[in-house]
Formats: sequence, structure tokens, C-alpha cells
Amino acid sequence: MKNELPVIAIFDVGKTNKKIFLFDQNYKVVYERSARFTETVDEDGDPCENIESLRLSVFDSLRSVFGKKEFDVKAINFSTYGASFVYIDEDGEALTPLYNYLKPYPEELKKKFYDTYGGEEEFSSRTASPVLGSLNSGMQLYRLKYEQPEVFKKISHALHLPQYLSYLITCKPYSDVTSIGSHTNLWDFKKSNYHEWVKKEGIENLLPPIATYNHVSPASFPGSSYLVGSGLHDSSAALIPYLVNFSEPFVLISSGTWCISLNPFNDTPLTQDELKNDCLCYLQYKGQPVKASRLFAGQEHEHAVKIIAAHFNQSAFFYRDVDFDPELVTELQKRDAQKSMDFTARELSDFATCKEAYHRLLMDIIEKQVASTNLVLKGADIKRIFVDGGFSNNPIYMNLLASAFPHLEIYSASMSQASALGAALALHRTWPQKPLPNDIIHLHYYGSLLQTLI
Repeated sequence: MKNELPVIAIFDVGKTNKKIFLFDQNYKVVYERSARFTETVDEDGDPCENIESLRLSVFDSLRSVFGKKEFDVKAINFSTYGASFVYIDEDGEALTPLYNYLKPYPEELKKKFYDTYGGEEEFSSRTASPVLGSLNSGMQLYRLKYEQPEVFKKISHALHLPQYLSYLITCKPYSDVTSIGSHTNLWDFKKSNYHEWVKKEGIENLLPPIATYNHVSPASFPGSSYLVGSGLHDSSAALIPYLVNFSEPFVLISSGTWCISLNPFNDTPLTQDELKNDCLCYLQYKGQPVKASRLFAGQEHEHAVKIIAAHFNQSAFFYRDVDFDPELVTELQKRDAQKSMDFTARELSDFATCKEAYHRLLMDIIEKQVASTNLVLKGADIKRIFVDGGFSNNPIYMNLLASAFPHLEIYSASMSQASALGAALALHRTWPQKPLPNDIIHLHYYGSLLQTLI
């Protein structure tokens, strides 16, 4: 049909929400569908993603999209959370649950690994990965080899989650640098190749060829004409719109469950102090290192908001109606000289209202955010910090951040789903016939409203 709108479909899979977006040739969202799944448990009783529900959801979402005659799907790509492997056999069937990256890691096995391969400090320095247990996804493979050797022998391919979703549609197994380069323990940043342990442990043969960011494969379904990307790690995908639009050095705080400060203009080697403070390096979509620091701020915020809401008998979403109050911040600073506290260690009885408590929560979070972001500000003449994701819409967070960095330009960045948009832009040369639009990112400037720094 001549009036069908050409679109690219992006599966954007987070820990909580699973979404599919359709972007038109101007990279505007023209369709969105979301789903949430109930977690299941693995063989140890630990919570994990329901891989079968996710698999079925991919096909269900595609059927729904292809049933909409007003759209002509030209390409498909994927952006998902990282540190998650799917192990498939020669028939493409998943052999294990999709283990949670927060699953406790056995101390004895971890000690054996690091003792064998040079010790924690040297190994972490080479792989730009702090010691994070299951969050180092390569350690999940190592654990499987030694705890479930019979299952390990059946593995045909070990696929990070974005590549597994791509495999479902193409039946073509690939790896990608953004997944390999996100605190996996797999990549030696000094050699720009897999670390020697990957080959010595017989794991290299399980990792498919590395696809370029704009690599596409045909769908495996007869009669399909659309092309399918190999997928990207969500934090690296979220960086793509900024790298495409801005050439002057910047730092991006990608906020969600984790607040990740990304500096793609800092290529200085990680120090031991930075590693101990949860710094790491990612690989951006073209393969260059990106120095990053992480803060579990979104999770902390969600937990604390529930506590505040319960204490003051408010809705769990009360905070959405709380505006920034600089006078209240100043008052709280004078009242409470003690800093460096987790909000959950505070007494809620010290606050007269939920507004007071919520401002204190954000002040505590920003103090830790500043320390985290400062770890990656070196190495380039940074003039701007962009914030996207959940906290970019929080006026208290943004104003406190601007007050903490008065020498920098602070912007909240508004766009159509950063990680999904990045995955779409990665395939720009594949499907649209139009040049890149210059209005992809909308910025809102925040100046300092406080004389006293947080």
C-alpha cells in the first residue's frame, strides 16, 4: 500500500518494563506497546527473568505490529539490559533460566577464578571491570562450567540478551562489543581482545562472531523483507543519540535503576581507586572505550519513596507533585550538618511533611551522585552534563545537580526513549532514505538556584 508509513521496530527490554516502539523516518515514536512479566525463580530459588514469557512476547508483539496495515516495518533492532546470558543448544533452545545479575556468587569459586588469573587488582585493571560477582556476566559462564558441567557441554552458543532476541528472529548467532564491553570480565581493554582466560577455559568457542553495530541479517521467516540488527546493550545504546548530535565533550548521566555517568571523551586508564569506587569502562557502539561510574540511585529512590509514602500515609506517587523548594533545601542544610548518610538510616520522625523528607532523600542521593560523576569528569574539558531517563523529569534532582556543578551547564534531555532511539539510529544507513533530523534531542537548561553547594 502506498500510504503505509515506513518504520523501524525496536524492542527495548528493561528489568521491569518490556516495550516495543515504532519510529518513523524522522525518529518520532508512532507506536508503543509495553508489557510486564512476573518473575520466576531459578533452580536455587533465586528470582530471575521469565525467559519463556519474554520469548513469546517478542513474537506476540511482532504479530501485533505486522497486523497494523498502516505501518511498513523496514528493520528491527534490540536494546536490553546487560550482564545477562542466554545459553542455547544446537537447536536454539535455552538450556538454563535467565539468571539474575544480582544472584549471589559463590565466594570460593570467585577466589579460585581471580587467584588463577592474576588477582583481583590486575584482572580488574585489564578488563576495566570491578569485582561484581554475577554482574560480571563472564563469571556466570565460568560458574556454569564448574557447577553444571553437563549443561555446559550442551552449550552451542552463549548469547547476551540483545543478541538472543535477535537470534529468535534471524536464527543467526552474533556477539556485539557493547554487550561484551560492559563489565563482563571477558574483554581485555589493554589488548582490545578477549582476555586470555576466555580461551583457556574453553569459552571463546561458545561466543559467536562479533557483529558491527550496523550489521543486519534477514529474518528467518519466509517472505519477510525487513532486516534485523544484532542488538545493543541499553546504556551504550542510550549514548548514541548524543554522540551523533554533539561533538564537544560532555558527560551523560543515564538514569534509571542505575544512574550511570558516561564520559566518552575520557580514555585515561582506570586507576585502582576508581575501580574500588565502582568505575568501569564500557565499549561504545563503534568500539571506543567509555569511562563510566555507577550509582544504584534509582533503586534507592524507589525503596525510600515507599517508606516515606507509608509513613505519611501518602500515595506511592506523591513525589510527582512535589516541586523544588530552594528555601527548604537551605533550611535542611542548616538543620542537618551531617552528610554522607543513606536516607534509610534517617529517622522519619525528624521530618514534619513528606515534602521535607523527599527533599532530604534527593539531597542524599545527589551527594552520592556528585561523588560518582566526579570520578569520570577528568580526562577532557567537559562543559556540559546531560541527564536522561527517570531523574531528568525530576525538578528537585535536576536543580540540586545544577547547584552541585555551578561551573558546568546542566541539561535535562528529552527524547523519544534514549536507548530505543539509539538502537534505531545504529541502523540509520540500513533503512531510511532521509538525512538525520536535527531535533532528536530536546534540552532544558538548569541553573543553580542555591548559593550553598550540595
